[in-house]
Amino acid sequence: MRNFFSRFFQGRYGSYGTDKLTRFLLILAVINLLVSICTPFGFLYYIAVALMVYNCYRLLSHNISARYRENERFERVFKKITGLFKRTRSELYTRKKYHIYTCPNCNQKIRIPRGKGQIIIRCPKCLTEFQKKS
Repeated sequence: MRNFFSRFFQGRYGSYGTDKLTRFLLILAVINLLVSICTPFGFLYYIAVALMVYNCYRLLSHNISARYRENERFERVFKKITGLFKRTRSELYTRKKYHIYTCPNCNQKIRIPRGKGQIIIRCPKCLTEFQKKS
């Protein structure tokens, strides 16, 4: 049986294992199936089936370069979206721990820890000093 599958997948995209796009589509299909069962939105079932059919098509495809390009495009878009969320999370953490002030002279952003009282801030770029509350 093992030889059968290894010969069957030889020269197909699925022989290299699953990629991020395949896993994402599979997870999306399962979520659509669960939502279609729990809610009256029956059309989600058909979307889930279409996603699974497309997944099988990708895994059994002989056009490896086209499937690879699809995955590369997906990863670029996915990276942009996740980068946006990571940046937002980082900014929220930074605002919780630090005050961000702008130098009145050169508009350089300066990060100061919170809870230090009235302090004199020296801009590292233009060496202008100004007083702020942290």
